[in-house]
Amino acid sequence: MSRISQPDPELTHRLTRRGMLGVAAGATAAALLGAAATPAAAATETADKTSGRGRPVLPPGRLGIQLYSLRDKVSTLGFAPVFAELEKYGYDEVEFAGYTQGSAGPITLAQLKRLARDHGLNPIGSHVGYYSDDPNAYTFAQNLTKVLDDAQALGLKHIGTASGPFRYGSTVDAWKRAAEEFNTYGAAAKARGMKFYQHNHSEEFSFATDNPKVRLYDVLLRETDPDLVFLEMDIYWAYSGQFRFSKRPDGTPAPFEPLNYVLRHPHRYPLFHVKDGVSDPANTYGYRMTDVGDGDIDYQKFISAVTRLRGERLAHHWQAEHDQPAESFTFARRSSAYLHSLREKC
Repeated sequence: MSRISQPDPELTHRLTRRGMLGVAAGATAAALLGAAATPAAAATETADKTSGRGRPVLPPGRLGIQLYSLRDKVSTLGFAPVFAELEKYGYDEVEFAGYTQGSAGPITLAQLKRLARDHGLNPIGSHVGYYSDDPNAYTFAQNLTKVLDDAQALGLKHIGTASGPFRYGSTVDAWKRAAEEFNTYGAAAKARGMKFYQHNHSEEFSFATDNPKVRLYDVLLRETDPDLVFLEMDIYWAYSGQFRFSKRPDGTPAPFEPLNYVLRHPHRYPLFHVKDGVSDPANTYGYRMTDVGDGDIDYQKFISAVTRLRGERLAHHWQAEHDQPAESFTFARRSSAYLHSLREKC
């Protein structure tokens, strides 16, 4: 159940814009989203009235947030105030992007783990660099044991990287070589009861420079051991990749649907980044990033399609994210309210 305790009068407009729940505007919306109601409760009430009390699209206990979205607050306020806000907004999990808190002072991993748990937040994963030219860098390639030690101390079930497999270039053989390293990291993580994962951006969906008929993401899937290497699909960047790389360099069509990757290999995608964007063909990436629910990515369809698969409803974790939110607490609050509001269509 959501722990949200602050009203969100913006939610009605956002749901109307997306055309998913048909929330009425004006006085009716004010009544539905009154001060006595929480955002999640108000959205639930509205959804129930308009969709026949459909099952929540978002599985219980599986809403997280990538703390990179809140890095400004973590670095100035520290983890404690940030976790307190996330608890109020109804989050269940957090994914780390570093374990320090800037001007708020030092914190140990044991303290950080306890602090998250005290606020009802499950530390589910963390992003760490893939490689560096610095032999002392905190990356998988340079300090694998330390990276895994820290993840284990935090009780993480997943430990991964947001770095693309471009260490050796963009050829098929270069990605095979990177895949071998990922398999090594995956085996080491598995030995400690964790899953190693890679988080995509749009470039992973580009084509091999030595064989432009081959999509690099397909090389990664094929060459990594499915029992050792897992994937965190950043849904926004996957659809950006669809916009950018639905044609090969010679102009021949090469369409793909990001959701189909997941439906074909659901066990390989334990984590997702739920990030939204407004379609903008004039933009290099095809979208302008926005708060979840304000854009054009159909999350009701995407999340429902994954969670309806047999045995998969609770097998995945959905992490809200925005790379550059206008106001990070506002982003976190509004994104949670929107995702909690979604209901299965009856």
